[in-house]
Amino acid sequence: MSATRSVAQQSTRTAFKNRVRHWADKLDVKIVWLGVRPMRNKWASCSTNCHLNFNDDLLDLDEALWDYVIVHELLHFFVPNHGKLWKSLMRAHLGEWEKLETRLIKDARK
Repeated sequence: MSATRSVAQQSTRTAFKNRVRHWADKLDVKIVWLGVRPMRNKWASCSTNCHLNFNDDLLDLDEALWDYVIVHELLHFFVPNHGKLWKSLMRAHLGEWEKLETRLIKDARK
């Protein structure tokens, strides 16, 4: 891997983590641990002790999709399921979030 590419990847990783922190502040979530790593079967995970992990494949996607995954995961600190309350909160923060979800699924197949 070239040094230039490595610097670019690190810059994107930093930008992503800053975006997570932005949304965490906005949603009043205190993050204890924030990781970006390879994940096989999901885009992100969170634990009850405020640990967040995000799939490093997200770094190749645009910021709108970052926001979808970030907000999706952060809202699970308040609502553990994908029921009506969770959907209402998603809509309040991201508007027509279903379109983003559809794009993410489509991009994941590429």
